[in-house]
Amino acid sequence: MLIMVRAIVRPEKVDAVLASLLDAGFPAVTKFSVAGRGKQRGIKIGEVTYDEIPKVLLMSTVDDKDKDFVIKTIMEAARSGTEGAFGDGKIFITPVEEMYTISSGVKETGSAEEA
Repeated sequence: MLIMVRAIVRPEKVDAVLASLLDAGFPAVTKFSVAGRGKQRGIKIGEVTYDEIPKVLLMSTVDDKDKDFVIKTIMEAARSGTEGAFGDGKIFITPVEEMYTISSGVKETGSAEEA
């Protein structure tokens, strides 16, 4: 089965995450600039509250057997400090039912035997 991994990370951690994934053998990643807030509802600096904080969304499809390794790789590269901090991000995992390669028209159903 194929798994979609979506990771929202701090912008300053993107290069480290991408390098770690590449070194681990997972070079295929789509990157989006996004803005949002977590449970902390933004950040207050003096009298100014910033309720939308810039982040980067990284998206990749991997085999289910590689899921835990990829999650660990992202977490280690994206975490600020040894224990992490608020705003380090989130990782979302969803199954991929099917996908298509546009250039060839080849369909993949998400099952390991067809991927």
